[in-house]
Amino acid sequence: MNAPRITVVGSYAAGLTMRVERLPSPGETLLGTGYRVDYGGKGSNQAVGSARLGARVSFVARIGKDAFGDMALRLYRDEGIDVAHVVHSESAPTGVGFILVDASGNNCIAIDPGANDLLTAGDVFQGEAAFDSSAVVLTQLEIPVAAAEAAMARGRARSAVTILNPAPVRPLPGSILQLVDILTPNQSEARVLAGQSPDEAIDPEVVARELIRRGVKQVVMTLGEKGALIVTASSSTHVPALAMQAIDTTGAGDAFNAGLAVALACGTGLEHAVQFAVVTGGLAVTKEGVIPSLPDRKQILRYYQQNALNPPDWFAIAPSIRVECSERT
Repeated sequence: MNAPRITVVGSYAAGLTMRVERLPSPGETLLGTGYRVDYGGKGSNQAVGSARLGARVSFVARIGKDAFGDMALRLYRDEGIDVAHVVHSESAPTGVGFILVDASGNNCIAIDPGANDLLTAGDVFQGEAAFDSSAVVLTQLEIPVAAAEAAMARGRARSAVTILNPAPVRPLPGSILQLVDILTPNQSEARVLAGQSPDEAIDPEVVARELIRRGVKQVVMTLGEKGALIVTASSSTHVPALAMQAIDTTGAGDAFNAGLAVALACGTGLEHAVQFAVVTGGLAVTKEGVIPSLPDRKQILRYYQQNALNPPDWFAIAPSIRVECSERT
């Protein structure tokens, strides 16, 4: 059987980072060190994470006609991602984030979404071929809500599993929530979507059930070091986290969503898919940086072997070939 197909509709942004002794005051100029340019954007990260796990990934996005856009395309070529539906915008640059990090690890960030803000529902519908045979359609909220809603609508029309990772969070109309098969918020994002304060002390299951009442089919809420909570209309299941030494948690959420999407694309049941996603997300915290931390097949298999665990049947094939969905848990 062919490798699972996943369509990701989302963002790309270059991250420009520099270290300073302290964060500057208004009007002040400081000398910095360690300038670097990193790949970023939740959509892009999740597309790369899915491809590294063996899926055939089509990415629908907008970038500028500039050096940062060229940098993104080189990444996708190296990772084997289909970019036929990555649109080059004439009127806006590739998205960028400017990040200053002080000696204590505090940071300040300014983001210009650039071409990401120009991704439209029309772009999604014009990229219809990107959804051919896709088992899963995955999107986030670093693009306009109309584009994310179009992605969910296109996935639903193609009988794909639709996954919305609602970050950065914002209130959403019922029209998009009703198109979501699986919502993957963290706890604060879930509260905002349920109409609560992001810091309000409220049982996560209660919040998830409110989201289901608003139209979402199933909620997979990430709980950080406590793992994840699966809530459906009739059940609630807690999946514990891995015991890992965290170095950098930045890419964990994107790795989690990639693992979830790939497992579901292979026909795995939701609980087993979340268990696999906990592994991919847990491994991501053991390395610094986002793209370097997204695990590939060899790293996943090594984790299972080192811990005397059996990997899922659908995943335990020769690492030299892409994932085949021949045997499913």
